[in-house]
Amino acid sequence: MSMTGGRRTQAERDAMTVEIGYALVSAVFAAAVVFGAVTGPVWLFEMPGTVETVLTRAGLVLLPVVFFVRVVTVLYRYRRAATQPSQPGRTNPDS
Repeated sequence: MSMTGGRRTQAERDAMTVEIGYALVSAVFAAAVVFGAVTGPVWLFEMPGTVETVLTRAGLVLLPVVFFVRVVTVLYRYRRAATQPSQPGRTNPDS
């Protein structure tokens, strides 16, 4: 990502698009896994109505939380990696 304030190159825009797509797809997957892990026992075992309700609601609460946290984490790491020098010990990638 260009930090000079100028326009981004096509390669930088493409890299950002790929990273956003990765963040969204991995967030959907992570949220689905967590939802399945929390609500899965309800589908597999006979449970009292209260336990079924609690597990289902917990899964529904965790679903958007996990999705949001995953998207933010991936995009934050991408932004942070884009601002660091490409070679260890150097302050400018062009030096």
